[in-house]
Amino acid sequence: MKYSIDRYINCRAAYFPTLSADGRCLAFISDITGRAQVWSIDLDDLKHAIPWPRQLTFAPDQVMYAQFSPEPDRKRLLYTHDIGGSENAQLFMLNLDEAKETCLSEGFGEAMHIPGEWSVDGKQLLFTANRRDKSQFDLYRLNPDGGETEMIWQHQEAGFLYGMIWSPNGERVALIRAAQSAKHDLFEVNLETGIVRQLNPVDHPARFATISYSRDGRYLFAHTDLDSDFLHVAKLDLATGSWEKLVHPNWDIELFAHSANGRYLAYVINQDGDSRLEVIDLATGTARPAPEPKTRPGTIGWFDHLLAFSPDSRFLAFSYASATRTSDVYLWDLDLHKDNLTLCTSSSHGGIPLSSFVAPALIHYPTFDGRQIPAWFYMPLGKDTGTAPVVVMVHGGPESQYRPYFNFLAHYLVHQGYAVLAPNVRGSTGYGNAYSHLDDVEKRMDSVADLAYAAHWLRSQPRIDAHRIAIYGGSYGGFMVLSALTTYPELWAAGVNIVGISNFVTFLENTSSYRRAHRESEYGSLAHHRDFLESISPLNQAQKISVPLMVIHGANDPRVPLSEAEQLVDVLRKRDVTAEFLVFEDEGHGIAKLKNKLVAYTAVGNFLNRVLRP
Repeated sequence: MKYSIDRYINCRAAYFPTLSADGRCLAFISDITGRAQVWSIDLDDLKHAIPWPRQLTFAPDQVMYAQFSPEPDRKRLLYTHDIGGSENAQLFMLNLDEAKETCLSEGFGEAMHIPGEWSVDGKQLLFTANRRDKSQFDLYRLNPDGGETEMIWQHQEAGFLYGMIWSPNGERVALIRAAQSAKHDLFEVNLETGIVRQLNPVDHPARFATISYSRDGRYLFAHTDLDSDFLHVAKLDLATGSWEKLVHPNWDIELFAHSANGRYLAYVINQDGDSRLEVIDLATGTARPAPEPKTRPGTIGWFDHLLAFSPDSRFLAFSYASATRTSDVYLWDLDLHKDNLTLCTSSSHGGIPLSSFVAPALIHYPTFDGRQIPAWFYMPLGKDTGTAPVVVMVHGGPESQYRPYFNFLAHYLVHQGYAVLAPNVRGSTGYGNAYSHLDDVEKRMDSVADLAYAAHWLRSQPRIDAHRIAIYGGSYGGFMVLSALTTYPELWAAGVNIVGISNFVTFLENTSSYRRAHRESEYGSLAHHRDFLESISPLNQAQKISVPLMVIHGANDPRVPLSEAEQLVDVLRKRDVTAEFLVFEDEGHGIAKLKNKLVAYTAVGNFLNRVLRP
């Protein structure tokens, strides 16, 4: 049976778990109502069945972050949301006992706020924000009970500051600066002296994600790729500056968490796109895998990039989505006598039977230099005769990876008789640093060539119609769509570009100031690579686009400004090329609101049916 696209759009997700200090309440973010808000359940109710959750927040826009305070005698929740997709996250405190809500960032609505860690007693909260200068983030601490907000480090360089944590004695703060996409720095701020010291070797470029102090404050555990091709868990001796690799498989470790009692390190291994959760006991050095969810392959923390230990360190909460089941929250009981996994939420699949969803196959296809490109390939069921049209889905980033998560649009297309191919071309993450840097700056078009070879591979498949191949992508993936259409126009029958870059020069000139240096490290700088960026920008080769194109954009997009879409559509329409254009006035970098998703993705489905159906 075929279902309308609105049924697929109405599939829901639950993610971003956080556990209250008393261990009795689990909160999480879900779009049950069509808008992502915070919900909660009483864990005692899980003994009988999955309970219906209670809605805690009612923000006008999607909630982006939620975290319980560590206070055992109070139940307070910090959460953030922006307005209209601006990404200028604001800090809010919800007192659940009094049903009282307070904005902690009042008067700074034009600034982005990145929350950090609570102090152990719950009386102080760390955050960073670009209040002083839109291109720079400073470090702050505030008293959530109404005390003053204090800047504790005025940071004078470009780059995000995030991952802020307290030392066990509360005298130091460690945090990460992401000045470039592949070059991060690790700092420690002494709150008594104001001295800031850099902890990572300056001559060894590396990425850093989650960090955590040891219980005695002598060591720092870090999720990093320092001196390695892969992200791993390392330990830094803060006195000597020496680094030790603790967990380093030949795959990326994508998530990492340290339990409150200091005993456990939990981590997720990205094994060719499939997530594997393990926990290591630091006292014994032994590691063990988590019981696996019933459906595989899948991804842990796809929406939230989070593992959450309970305050007593017995439980570990995480979200998991498989290729055929949407994201839900799970709770792992680490007690060796139990060691079980409990499903805590039951998100809707739009009334569509789970058995009807098709899992993709992991395939590899050859490209121009003999390299094998990994890709996930969906084929429609029950088509023993005839050939299928196909949509090539390109991920954004480019520091990203298509994973076997629940992709409602891919499932809709498959059930409409389309095949879907989602490649991880060179430049994708998850396969080591060497692979992710194969598309840097002057090598950008090699990744577009990988898309052309995806089309060549599809044309060789007996069940694929070689003349009905469309390409779809958002953000950087939108650039890849446009670049594929201009560089290899003979291979494609249509394109869908969502919030995509059409001209790297105008994009870098107009993107939010705090993002410019970060993006220039990947794409090339205006100062040194302007001519090259102009030469590869699809807008400057738009005369080569002759197939129908759909363009979708949010008016408030802070990353890829609306002008990137407008200038492209204007050029195409002057040439009488079909360019269907949708702009959503209350959206930013992507489509978040249910009402807009229903319009946008219905339009995408109708567009593809018009241009690809015989």
